[in-house]
Amino acid sequence: MNDHVNDKPSVTVLGLGQMGAALAGALLAAGHPTTVWNRTAARAEPLAARGAVHAASVAEAVEASELVLVCVLDYVAVRELLAPVAGRLRGRVLVNLTTGSPEQARAEAEWAAEHGAGYLDGGIMTTPPGVGDPANMVLYSGDPELFAAHQDTLAALGDPVGLGADPGLASLYDAGLLGLMWSVFGGWLHATALAGADGVAARDFTAVANRWLRTVAWFMTGYAEQIDAGVYPGDDATIDVQIAAIGHLLHASADRGVDTRLPELHLELMRAAAAAGHGGDSYARIIEEFRKK
Repeated sequence: MNDHVNDKPSVTVLGLGQMGAALAGALLAAGHPTTVWNRTAARAEPLAARGAVHAASVAEAVEASELVLVCVLDYVAVRELLAPVAGRLRGRVLVNLTTGSPEQARAEAEWAAEHGAGYLDGGIMTTPPGVGDPANMVLYSGDPELFAAHQDTLAALGDPVGLGADPGLASLYDAGLLGLMWSVFGGWLHATALAGADGVAARDFTAVANRWLRTVAWFMTGYAEQIDAGVYPGDDATIDVQIAAIGHLLHASADRGVDTRLPELHLELMRAAAAAGHGGDSYARIIEEFRKK
């Protein structure tokens, strides 16, 4: 006879799309008693087969756990789900992992507080197959004490990163980090097309590019200090020098029939900074061009 009792906190997951199902699956894999609910009940069946409790209603699901995770299409859907059971949220902690804006997250935190519930907003920085891998981050913002109290449970979903008390920060970071991702992808794809025009395999170019990105990250860390100080010494490479360097990229791209719009945007921003008298500053000064828009 097995007398072992599972002392891990129970968790409820509302919404079983690809991401919600991955969240519930990771909690089950980590040994957490998990209650699930989804508007289309059939989506709960694979998780029930793995040991999840399939709640018949949102109310039943909410009452099953102190920690309630919600991951649905948008914040409108979140409110539609929770408004009818608002009275049952008192004393519970709502973790909203639905994608939205910082303003929506702040409004949802206020709504939760009005109904006596704690609130954390989250940003999942991976796709569903990466959920549960500690190498991947899940960002959280909201009451730091709530985050600390539930951090061990949230670690089942990925590395939990607390961003502070402002509930809008997870959404803000999420938007910014996705923008960074698309910019990196765009630069890499442009560069890979450029190298590929001369017969270089994407795999070979990318092996070198990945090593280069470590150096780029080193520059970013230093530039962040300049941005926070509002001072941009051109000790490494000035904007004027980089204007000359990007000319080579534009010429090489044009000669090979590779689209030049992305480097032309960079050149436009550099030239604007130089025209304003900042050609001798570091590239970090370009942030002021973004701030103008």
